Amino acid sequence: MAILSARRRSAAISVAAVAGLAAAGVGLAVGGASAGTVSGSLYRDPSSAVVRWVAANPGDSRAAVIRDKIASQPQARWYANFNPSTIQSEVSSFIGAANAAQQIPVLSVYEITNRDCGGASAGGAPDLNQYQTWVSNFARGLGNQTVLIILETDSLALQTCLSTSELNARNQALTTATQTIKSGNPNAKVYLDGGHSTWNSANDTANRLRAAGVQYADGFFTNVSNFNPTSSEANFGRAVISALNGMGISGKRQVIDTSRNGGAAGDWCADDNTDRRIGQYPTTNTGDANIDAYLWVKPPGEADGCRYTAGSFQPDLAFSLANGAPNPPTTAPPTTNPPTTAPPTTAPPTTAPPTTAPPTTPPPGGNGCSASVAINQWNGGFTASVNVTAGSASINGWTVTIALPSGAAITGTWNAQASGTSGTVRFTNVGYNGQVSAGQTTNFGFQGTGTGQGSTATCAA
Repeated sequence: MAILSARRRSAAISVAAVAGLAAAGVGLAVGGASAGTVSGSLYRDPSSAVVRWVAANPGDSRAAVIRDKIASQPQARWYANFNPSTIQSEVSSFIGAANAAQQIPVLSVYEITNRDCGGASAGGAPDLNQYQTWVSNFARGLGNQTVLIILETDSLALQTCLSTSELNARNQALTTATQTIKSGNPNAKVYLDGGHSTWNSANDTANRLRAAGVQYADGFFTNVSNFNPTSSEANFGRAVISALNGMGISGKRQVIDTSRNGGAAGDWCADDNTDRRIGQYPTTNTGDANIDAYLWVKPPGEADGCRYTAGSFQPDLAFSLANGAPNPPTTAPPTTNPPTTAPPTTAPPTTAPPTTAPPTTPPPGGNGCSASVAINQWNGGFTASVNVTAGSASINGWTVTIALPSGAAITGTWNAQASGTSGTVRFTNVGYNGQVSAGQTTNFGFQGTGTGQGSTATCAA
């Protein structure tokens, strides 16, 4: 019964590469630097199961809703097959595509031995020695730019099938896996299993995280295995962080899975529930210093193992989640159309973007704003992250003027509307980010060809 009330996540996903979806006018939900330690837009997997289904079923009456509200969004790619000989190349290919798009990929590692305690998603590596071999090969494909790693859903929250010696071995395996991933890519953000707010207590969760080496990780994830409201998960996360602080483990952050938590309560299994909706669209712009991102870790429309096979994409589930849900933001850089001159995938940009770009000038007094621009340059192209900061009073609408260097041209914009493509370009807010509280910051960005270094920004409210 504990398993049912916990509503654990069940999935196993093929990662075969296929052609991406070309859907004109579909926007991606992206995030700018805000509060947490992660800054930037999230990568939309162009070969996810939902994208493949939409591309193969253009005449289906459900396709438009599923395309616009689910397939358009960045979601985690799951690595759940024991394939030590090919995992490095699979990861490297995925990371290279995300790096070329100058976006942050989310990877869910689901390979621990005795996975899911023999439930609907049983499997994983045959033993922990082979698990470490697989993780080592996985880490070699991660490159050196920012990636988000969701490490082993349910591995800490679900331990009922493990003996004391098996639990100790699992904790050591997770600690070693975290260190291996961090060694392979020091810019990887690794999050361990925090269960969810209606499973284990915050103190118990903190103790389990400590035993599994969270001190070496960036934090923990919650709600992959349930549909709890974001506010409940955030409160739970704060309690876990407080408990960790009391153990002398500080600086940890939470990520929350919001892929299916926008609806009413009901049956524990999403396969059988038609009242749920997709929740907060994926973003790193959380506005909460404890939360690095709201992510879609469990892909909406993929089954839990009740009515359908765990991990299989079911369009009726996807349509049920998407139908009636709010529309996503409508401006973003397209994942499937990188700059005309692609940046290298094996080397970082010549100028790395700061995780939190401070304004070039102090926020103004009164009902004004300031703007700062950080350029991420590569040979032949660049992306720009622009912070807009309100002064001592809240603002309702802003305009940022960017003076571009000679020869630079804008090819795409997200979280703002642009007027012009070269020289002096004006950017105005879109509907959801025009209101900025006093002293707070919102973010937009753009990409272009040529050299962006030397761009300057001014703001008017």
